[in-house]
Amino acid sequence: MSTVGAPPPAPVVRHLEEVMGTVVTFDVYADSTEASPELWVQLARARAVLQRADAVFSTWRPHSPMSRLRRGEISLDEAPDVVAHVLEQCGVARELSGGWFDPWAMPGGVDPTGYVKGWAAQRALAELTAAEISGVIVNAAGDVATRGTLPGGLGWRIGIVDPAAPRRLATVVDLVGSIATSGTYERGAHLVDPHSGRSMARAASASVCGPDLGLADALATALAVAGPDGLDLVERLDGYEAMVIGFDGARRSTTAFPYARAFMFT
Repeated sequence: MSTVGAPPPAPVVRHLEEVMGTVVTFDVYADSTEASPELWVQLARARAVLQRADAVFSTWRPHSPMSRLRRGEISLDEAPDVVAHVLEQCGVARELSGGWFDPWAMPGGVDPTGYVKGWAAQRALAELTAAEISGVIVNAAGDVATRGTLPGGLGWRIGIVDPAAPRRLATVVDLVGSIATSGTYERGAHLVDPHSGRSMARAASASVCGPDLGLADALATALAVAGPDGLDLVERLDGYEAMVIGFDGARRSTTAFPYARAFMFT
């Protein structure tokens, strides 16, 4: 996923944070030409949110609370309170997705990875509230959370990669809020069908946009596994829209998926 269209004005702050095995990019736009001390403090807090999420939830770090919980070395009551909160939200996402997103069905024990990256990026975005900010975009390896606008009131235009040709765009959306995309074209066969326990994807990619990137992330994971039949689940949710690209290149979407007008498909 990438920003597209006419080159936007330069952000007053751009920061790349290495975390969660990837790079999270902050672009902060403001009407002023220099960042205030308050903005730099808020950026430090946003970065800390991401690093803390990685320290708590990483399944690759053997001594993280999530790894220890998965091995049965600690109970949920002994883990940091945020673990119970995240698992509660994962339970909500499991219900809303009809069970197609289910961290408790993952090999090796409960694994909220499909929710945590988007959740952490959304929380990091919430730290950036300085008065001079007109808009912020947080890009967590293609899962994007936004607030506000570019200077001058321009909205966010985000490209979705063609899974059959990742250097090409499949379509473009006019985004308000957040968007997450899931598929096997970059990370290989990492998706698991929670109903069978087998590695499975019924779509080449699935994108979900809505107000909360954590839930969008979980729903995109669910749709990539469920395929086009899962679109009805998203259609029922207020504020969320989705698009699925099949392995044959066919595109299907919910009724109000925010295609940019010039890129709408008929």
